[in-house]
Amino acid sequence: MLTFVTAVLVAGGVFYGLVVLLDFQEIDTTAKLDAKTLFDLVKLSFGVVAGAGALVALVVAYRRQRVDEAGAHREATRLHTERFSQAVDKLGTDSPAVRLGGVHALAGLADDAPEPGLRQTCIDVLCAYLRLPYTPDPGEDPAHLEEHQRYLALREVRHTILRLIGEHYQRPQGTQRSWQGSYLDLTGVTFDVDLMSFKGAVFAGSTVSFRGATFSDGMVSFNGAVFSDGKVNFAGATFSGGMVFFSRAVLSDGVNFYQAVFSDGTVNFGGATFSGGVQFADARFSDCTVRFDNATGPAPQGLLAAVGTPAPAEVVLPTSWLPSP
Repeated sequence: MLTFVTAVLVAGGVFYGLVVLLDFQEIDTTAKLDAKTLFDLVKLSFGVVAGAGALVALVVAYRRQRVDEAGAHREATRLHTERFSQAVDKLGTDSPAVRLGGVHALAGLADDAPEPGLRQTCIDVLCAYLRLPYTPDPGEDPAHLEEHQRYLALREVRHTILRLIGEHYQRPQGTQRSWQGSYLDLTGVTFDVDLMSFKGAVFAGSTVSFRGATFSDGMVSFNGAVFSDGKVNFAGATFSGGMVFFSRAVLSDGVNFYQAVFSDGTVNFGGATFSGGVQFADARFSDCTVRFDNATGPAPQGLLAAVGTPAPAEVVLPTSWLPSP
C-alpha cells in the first residue's frame, strides 16, 4: 500500500512538472488543455515512474545477486577448507589404504576448487608428499616380509599421485579438471613407475620442477608434450635404468637439463623440436642410449660438448648438429 501511494505521489509530481515545463500554468487565458493531452501527460508521468522503479529494482536485484554470490563463494570456500583438512589428515595416517583415499580426495578438491589458489594448495600438498623421504624396499627376504609389503603399499600411494598428476596435465588448459598452468614442484622425486604418461601434456606459462628427480626402473612418456612460455627444470635429474621418451616433444626456451645424468637406460628425443634456449650444459652421458635422430631446430646449448666430438655410439645426433669435418 505504501509503495502504491508513493508511486501516485511521485507520478503527480512528475505530472505537475511536465505541465510547468510545457508552460500550461497559464492555460486559462492562453491555451486549452483537452482530455487527450491530459491523458497523454498522465501516461507519460506514470511511465517515467515505472521506468525509474524498474531501474531501482534492477539495481537492487544486482546488489542482491552480488551478495548471494559472495555468500555462496564463502560457503564453498568453507566447505573446501573442511574437506581439505580431512583429506590432509588422511595422508598422515599409518594406513596406506586411508592415505590412498586422502590422495583421491585432494585430487577431487583440486578439480572442484572455487578459485585457482585453493587448487594450487591441493597440488602443493600432493607434490610435498612425493618429496617426503621414505624407507627403501628391504627386499623380499622372508625375514622382512612385513616391511616389504608395507613398502609396496606406500609405493602404490606415491604411484597414484604421479598417475593423477600426469592425467590432469594431459587435459587441455581451461577444461574441467585440467591442472595445466599450475606450479608443479617434483624436485628430487623418484619416478619408478611401470608407466607414467605426460603424453601430449602442455607445460606452458608456469614453473615445473623435476630438479634432482630420478627416472628409473620404468617408463615415463613426454611424447608430444609442449614445454613453452615457462620454466621446466630437469637440472641435476638422473635418467637411469628405465626409458624416458620425449619423442615429437616441443622444447622451447626455459627447458633446462643442466648437469643432468644419463646412464644405464634409454632416453629418446627422436623427432623433437628444439629452440635455441634449451640447456644441456655439463650434462653427463654414460652407458646409455640417448637418441636425438630426426630432431629439428638448433642443437641444445652445451649438448655437443657434453657428448663429445664425435658423439659416442650411444648418443645419436641429427646430421645437421654434427660439426663440419
